[in-house]
Amino acid sequence: MKINVNTEIALTYLSARKKQTAIAAAGVMFGISMFIFMQSLMKGTNDYFEKMSFNSTPHIRLYSENKVADTHMLNSYLKDSSVKILTNPKQLIQTLGINNPYGIIKEIIKYPRVANVTPQVTANVIYTSGSVQIDGNVAGVNIDQEDKMFDVQSNMIAGDLHDLNRVNNGLLIGKGVADKLSLHVGDNITVTSGTGSPTIMRVIGIFATTIKQIDETKSYANIVQAQNLLGKDRSYVTDIKINIDDYNNAPAVARDLETITGYKAEDWVQANEQLKAAFKIRAVILNSVIGVLLLVAGFGIYNILNMTIYEKIKEIAILKAQGFSGPAVTSIFLQQAIYIGVLGGIIGVIVGFLITLMVSRIYIGAGSLKYLPMSFYTPHYVEAIIFGILTTVAAGFFPARKASKVDPVTIIRG
Repeated sequence: MKINVNTEIALTYLSARKKQTAIAAAGVMFGISMFIFMQSLMKGTNDYFEKMSFNSTPHIRLYSENKVADTHMLNSYLKDSSVKILTNPKQLIQTLGINNPYGIIKEIIKYPRVANVTPQVTANVIYTSGSVQIDGNVAGVNIDQEDKMFDVQSNMIAGDLHDLNRVNNGLLIGKGVADKLSLHVGDNITVTSGTGSPTIMRVIGIFATTIKQIDETKSYANIVQAQNLLGKDRSYVTDIKINIDDYNNAPAVARDLETITGYKAEDWVQANEQLKAAFKIRAVILNSVIGVLLLVAGFGIYNILNMTIYEKIKEIAILKAQGFSGPAVTSIFLQQAIYIGVLGGIIGVIVGFLITLMVSRIYIGAGSLKYLPMSFYTPHYVEAIIFGILTTVAAGFFPARKASKVDPVTIIRG
């Protein structure tokens, strides 16, 4: 296959300086492999922590929010043009439950992005076993729907979670609660809510999420049993938990559901603001490091091409004297930078993948985390090659431009 004369000259220059070419390609390779490794580590850890947060947090939680009185209430009673001023506003007295929850659930299910919906009754309680008491909370749920949304089964360490459907006074408790009260499956425990009478319940299972705050306070009960604990009727529901097809759309869907239902819709981003802030900080740090690595690789290419121009200055002058235009000379040296970038990019992608693969097999063994979470996300590899080539083109442009402005008459006379 016949190649362009500019390309042939560029390849000749590269092959004549094999050591320098290899060093420049190695710099690009190192930058790209670290780009892939760090992006894989960042996405892998972010995905892991998001998954952990979704073990107990729905994409959207619908509930009755405590509201503070405002001037809208005055406007509804005093319908005139006067300016209403409210001083020392207080919280409104309202029920914590959701009115007509099952009617609202039917409306939510019709929303096109919604995947799963389940009601919940939350009760703050005191667990008592013998003379030991600890504070906690009971989540009254439909355990089959709860398992479908949060994979409760994967956290079970003893008992059968489906016994909540068969045992009227059954209780599924966290491992921390079980340890503090020395409880096992089949033991009895007294549960007391602030508005109900003490109730003796039977431990039907123990779960462990590895999140201390949850394991030491939370338990699951049948939704009817939770209503009984609070002395409420069968229509009483405190929360409606919603999962959608793509959790990234949760903020937008939550705003729509607030408009439809009139209740507060808290998306998972609002519920985990510190987690999202940590993601952003980590992204800034890692991208800064990656940028420095690629910048160093770019300077390496810049120096090598500058040295090539210095050593080949007479040859460049001869080329221009024979009729090579400035753009043609620019093309020769720019192609060298591109070939270095492509070579370093291909090797960097392979090395980056191998490093990621090896690191993903490092055993951690902390809680539910067995191995270091790494992501093999294809766009990262594409981005790495694009960034690598752009870096080398940027680094090669200025030396190439310098070469194109060589005055052959001045060089040959000198």
